[in-house]
Amino acid sequence: MLIGVPKEIKANENRVALLPVGASTLIKNGHKVVVETNAGAGSGFSDADYKAVGAEIANSAKEVYSTADMIMKVKEPIAQEYSLIRNGQILFTYFHFAASKELTEAMIKAKGICIAYETVQKADRSLPLLIPMSEVAGRMAPQEGAKYLEKAMGGRGILLGGVPGTGPAEVMVLGGGIVGTNAAKIAAGFGAKVTIYDNNLYRLRYLDDVMPANVTTMMSNDYYIRTGLPKADLVIGAVLIPGTKAPKLVTKDMLNLMKEGSVIVDVSVDQGGCIETCKPTTHENPTYTVEGVLHYCVANMPGAVPHTSTLALTNATLPYAVEIANKGYEKAITSNPEIKLGLNMIDGKITYKGVADAFDFEYHPVDSIVK
Repeated sequence: MLIGVPKEIKANENRVALLPVGASTLIKNGHKVVVETNAGAGSGFSDADYKAVGAEIANSAKEVYSTADMIMKVKEPIAQEYSLIRNGQILFTYFHFAASKELTEAMIKAKGICIAYETVQKADRSLPLLIPMSEVAGRMAPQEGAKYLEKAMGGRGILLGGVPGTGPAEVMVLGGGIVGTNAAKIAAGFGAKVTIYDNNLYRLRYLDDVMPANVTTMMSNDYYIRTGLPKADLVIGAVLIPGTKAPKLVTKDMLNLMKEGSVIVDVSVDQGGCIETCKPTTHENPTYTVEGVLHYCVANMPGAVPHTSTLALTNATLPYAVEIANKGYEKAITSNPEIKLGLNMIDGKITYKGVADAFDFEYHPVDSIVK
């Protein structure tokens, strides 16, 4: 199989989908790898690094897409890439279809084989290809929140951990999964007073056991969230329902409960956001203000730390990429249920129910297409 790695072109996205060591592994398995020139530069890897392990360097994305059997990316294709995708071509990347009807319709039209990192799922319901980036984004969220709480950045002028004789900032973390746990851990390390909200009592019991003393847990419901918002200096949205839109836990009317200059960091933005007033932003223009509350909703937060993010992501994706390349996608999904759950679309047909339900499109079970 010929595996193609185009350069990421989303604003300020410096990650790359495959490291030289990954290219070497695929080549040793009998495959060919073509990498667009400078695709790895933002993460610290040169064309020479890829050439040294036997990969070919292409001069353009068009050259990569026109020859590759499988495209490996980090972020979903954007408008200028739609026409490059070929019928039957495998695309292995983050898609987050439920957050974008435009992307979903474009991939239906392209008739590619869309395998989404974010819905590959193990038997224990963990998401192995989402976890590394959730860890990065979760750890970044308090860091970004602390920055934008500074008065010069538009915030209230509060130091997250306070100092002796003053109180620390109060941080509300919505969701006790990977993002929320990592966010709470870092915010607590700063010295903030942290409350994690989740609707799973067993998860809350676990978090109560493992978190430091300045982290408390709370059942997530409308009443408790409304009660907590007036005290919160920083709200971190960390809710994920695999493959579907995030629920809106903070509605626009709730912003009036919050203090002027408080900050929201919605990590759930890739899945539509768990804050009603959330809309995707970029690293170039990361924030906007609604009802006096500063919103940070960058849709590719880990792209700001590409070296760490790329290493963490490719550690997780490479074994699956090798399996898909070695077996072909049909045998791979037949023998590996984790990859089967990652399959969102085949030949213009949606095979992941959460995506179909998001837009009321027709759903086609995988088994009805691939026998």
